[in-house]
Amino acid sequence: MNVVSSITLAIKQFLSGLCSVLPFSVGELLVILAIAAVIYFIIFSAVKIVKAEHKRHMLHRCFTLALSMVLTVYFLLCIFLNASYYADSFKEKSGIAISPSSVDELYDTMKFFVAKVNEASSTVPRDEAGLYNTAPKDIIKQSVGIYDGAEAVFPFLKMKDRQPKPVLFSRLMSRFNYTGFYFPFTGEANINIDITPCMIPATIAHEMAHQRGIAAEEEANFVAVLACAESGNAEFKYSGWLLAYIHLGNALYKYDKDRYFELAALLSEEARLDLKANNEYWAKYDAKEAKVLEKVYDSFLKGNGQELGVQSYGAVVDLLIAWYKTGGFD
Repeated sequence: MNVVSSITLAIKQFLSGLCSVLPFSVGELLVILAIAAVIYFIIFSAVKIVKAEHKRHMLHRCFTLALSMVLTVYFLLCIFLNASYYADSFKEKSGIAISPSSVDELYDTMKFFVAKVNEASSTVPRDEAGLYNTAPKDIIKQSVGIYDGAEAVFPFLKMKDRQPKPVLFSRLMSRFNYTGFYFPFTGEANINIDITPCMIPATIAHEMAHQRGIAAEEEANFVAVLACAESGNAEFKYSGWLLAYIHLGNALYKYDKDRYFELAALLSEEARLDLKANNEYWAKYDAKEAKVLEKVYDSFLKGNGQELGVQSYGAVVDLLIAWYKTGGFD
């Protein structure tokens, strides 16, 4: 699959270049048009079948046409998206050695990131309530060049910068628990701009990792943290440290709650305010629709070799610990 993935990655990066001249998300537009086309096709087919003299024949024609379209889209998904899951992973390309980690190592790694979060929390702009408050459009503008440092460490991540696209229906994405998505048919990184501002830079870095051929979600999360850490941009650094803290904190809480609360108590007041705002934001969107879509996406991940499914987001912890132990984040 490496050959197929390499070819399609080059095509997707070319397409992202074409789409980059437009200020809106071509991927989002295509999704909207696709939904409209499906609705139109259903209505059109129903009318045709009702009016047809030979209803069974018309039903067969409509069904055949629908099946052909579904299979065509599925084929394109297999080529442009699914193939990436079977190509060499980031872990294989990077050579990062991952081994079982103790709770002590998890604790030490999280303690390191707490210090990084605290250090960065005072370097970003804040509003009167003490919250990080850079406008999404300004964060997106700052994203150009944020991968330069990561590309220097891992040259296989190198590609020409493509500015991420804000999603018009961002609030709807939040309802389904999505912070962003990579659209394989246009190569665009699409960003939910309604989420808590402190998480937007890390989300941008995550979707840009997908643009660079990092398919697995846990690896895209790690690469996002790495890119933010190496970016030289205070706002992206802060967001990246927060993303790492959240993943490490979730893991430590599971295995040793007392030590988790010990480290959480060390967080700066600024960081606590941002995390509190983030938690409150997502508490509004604990909807049934999100749970249904999560099950669908979970099945998709497992069907493409990510045995942990949605839980594979937690596997980023192994990479964070491994890279921390090498001194890579220093």
